[in-house]
Amino acid sequence: MMVGCFETRRALRRVARAAVLAPIVGALAACSEGVLAPAGPIATAENQILFETFAAMMLVVVPVILMILGFAWWFRASNRRARYLPDWSYSGKVEFSIWIVPLLLIVFLATLAWSGSHDLDPYRPLKSDQRPVRIDVVSLDWKWLFVYPDYGVASVNEMALPTGTPVELRLTSGTVMNSFFIPQLGSQIYTMAGMQTRLALQADRPGTYRGLSAQFSGDGFSDMHFTVRAGDEASFGRWIAQAKASPARLDAAAYDRLAGRHAVAPPSVYGRIDPGVFQHAVTVATPLQASAAAPAPKPLAMQGTF
Repeated sequence: MMVGCFETRRALRRVARAAVLAPIVGALAACSEGVLAPAGPIATAENQILFETFAAMMLVVVPVILMILGFAWWFRASNRRARYLPDWSYSGKVEFSIWIVPLLLIVFLATLAWSGSHDLDPYRPLKSDQRPVRIDVVSLDWKWLFVYPDYGVASVNEMALPTGTPVELRLTSGTVMNSFFIPQLGSQIYTMAGMQTRLALQADRPGTYRGLSAQFSGDGFSDMHFTVRAGDEASFGRWIAQAKASPARLDAAAYDRLAGRHAVAPPSVYGRIDPGVFQHAVTVATPLQASAAAPAPKPLAMQGTF
């Protein structure tokens, strides 16, 4: 009988342990994408800062929780050995401990934030022997436009880049303020109409990554995401060749029609672009509403896979 009860208690403990660990294991298994699964140097550095900050805070949180439990256990009503000191009012050692630990933590976090903000400056080019790929990004309602000035092509809601090569982005908005974010590559940054900003990114391994808008911008916000396709030089070259096969041309008039259509758009490409189309997007404060009714040219949708 005793053996049976013992085995039953062990089985119950295993079930309870599994019930506690299952959500944690499930949550960690779900981290196949996002900021906890970095795929580039910027995202890796940001991920390291995240864990260093978390570890530093745990140096305070964990001891405080343990002391609360320890004090509650030691000063329980049944413990006759606990000394109750109602007249105690000051202790230099206690005051020193109370203030020195948070002070050191604040100094550490401030140093980490200062160094990280300078090392991960979005305007700071990434060091590499490879020639960077330039991409101009325009946020629209509710889509993303990517222009490749060195290759003479453009795409909507799809961005391709070679792995191991820095990417220099110039960003602006054709409508309201928006936010450009590729969680696995790092560095969320805002875009605003009439202004341009810059961002340096890099993908270290091939894959398909999710890009999104992190700023609510209207009815189509939930569909304002794009696909990032990272591959080797040969794969990137094939993507450029497929884009060049499109007969659609992106000039100032075509951009105005695209920006004036306040709707979600499927991935598509333009095989030819005007060199000044990005500067036109910056100087035009708002899309031309008069051209919204004009039909936009049908870009050739990408059929191949990266």
